[in-house]
Amino acid sequence: MLLTIVIFVLVLSVLVAAHELGHFFTARLFGVRAEEFGFGFPPRAVGWYKNRFGRWRKVVGNRDMDSLLSSADQNLHPASRATIWSLNWLPIGGFVKIKGEDGGDKDQSDSFGAKKIWQRVIILAAGVAMNIILAWLLFSGGYLIGLPQSTDQLGPRAIVSDAAVVIAQVMPDSVAQRAGLQDGDIILSVNGQPVGTEQSLQDAIAANAGEPATLLIKRGGGEETATVVPQSVNGARATIGIAIFASGSVRYPFFDAIREGLKTTGWVLDQIVRSLFNLLSEVFKGQSVSGDFAGPVGIATITGQAARLGFTYLLQFMALLSLNLAVINIIPFPALDGGRIIFLLIEKAKGRPVRKEVETLIHNIGFLLLIALVVFVTFKDIIKLF
Repeated sequence: MLLTIVIFVLVLSVLVAAHELGHFFTARLFGVRAEEFGFGFPPRAVGWYKNRFGRWRKVVGNRDMDSLLSSADQNLHPASRATIWSLNWLPIGGFVKIKGEDGGDKDQSDSFGAKKIWQRVIILAAGVAMNIILAWLLFSGGYLIGLPQSTDQLGPRAIVSDAAVVIAQVMPDSVAQRAGLQDGDIILSVNGQPVGTEQSLQDAIAANAGEPATLLIKRGGGEETATVVPQSVNGARATIGIAIFASGSVRYPFFDAIREGLKTTGWVLDQIVRSLFNLLSEVFKGQSVSGDFAGPVGIATITGQAARLGFTYLLQFMALLSLNLAVINIIPFPALDGGRIIFLLIEKAKGRPVRKEVETLIHNIGFLLLIALVVFVTFKDIIKLF
């Protein structure tokens, strides 16, 4: 359990840090001061910044840039604009504090509020872009070392190892179901003979029509055996009632891995958007919605499971989480990046910004609703554990 928590915290920290670095770099690009980049959430444990001689100085406690700027000790490094790089006591995620992000300091050139609307939109959207780029890098890295996936449609230079056949679906009231086979089981051999392709498995099953056959399967982190008696219906080849697909560890040469990583990123992103659209359509139509949602507890559990399966499985899961984080953040909902972008578009259309008090209230309400949703889903996750 402790290892699962540690891995979950590290994974979440990487995803959030990438997101916040997108905001940070684009803010700096447009001359907006990033006052603090924090790993974890406040209160601050310790932080560092550069003085005018380029030497790192330590700051303890929650002193902000205004207090540092007004102190006699302060001679800030002009290139860094005195960003505090901090470690904080709540070791989950991170944040970047951008000057004027709350709409203030519009009269100062290094403030977020003083920049053009298109620049502010880019700064807000950059976190989403960084999560997509991170997923691309993770998928590409996975393809360099070998990524588990279906081998049905592969690039011409794909190198496949550890070929296996995976059960996609066990048919109801079938030989396989009665033998205890489950969706996701990997069939390694039939009567001791290895099977690495769909055809080899189908041939092995058909060769044992009406006779017991012992299957060696991989389930989770262990191996089990199951005995089946393939049946023939109306003279057709004997089967056991499963839908299968070939799987293996797939890797590519460097440039092919980059290209395949980009293709996979695009495909997964498209599937996430489609799934979200279908989900929202069901909600607006008043239809029942599947309860297969996961909050922090559920995601932590899945992260631990992916880590136990192997490093490449963890890479794959991190990429999926990063893309989900990107899609969720671009949704035009208050308190999310997409919601803040909507207010900028309204400002562009009206010629003046929405009143600061009104926008703050709406974002606060949105944030409370998001927290309530997280608490609700977390409660359901905990119930599932018991």
